[in-house]
Amino acid sequence: MAYKIIYKKRFQKRLFKLLDYLKSAWGEEVADEFIIRLQKRLQTLSKQPYIGAPSSVIKPVRSILITKHNRLYYRIKDDTIEVLNMYDTRRHPRKSIYL
Repeated sequence: MAYKIIYKKRFQKRLFKLLDYLKSAWGEEVADEFIIRLQKRLQTLSKQPYIGAPSSVIKPVRSILITKHNRLYYRIKDDTIEVLNMYDTRRHPRKSIYL
């Protein structure tokens, strides 16, 4: 059974900001590659929602790597996955409320 995926506004804002940066700094191809990688990870997540590492602070929150620089945070509720946010892994860990 595949889980339904819901995107929170925080995640959407962060994603659009990241895509704008990728397009302006690295080009359209890099932004498209990121979207493809994100879609593949989300497809895998919808089939296997418990593959993500659990948060040590907020118990129902889990995370997976999208790229080596981006980590996606989500939680599972019934038969849905709520994509909460995405953080740059190069930032100081205290910036993430989920760690």
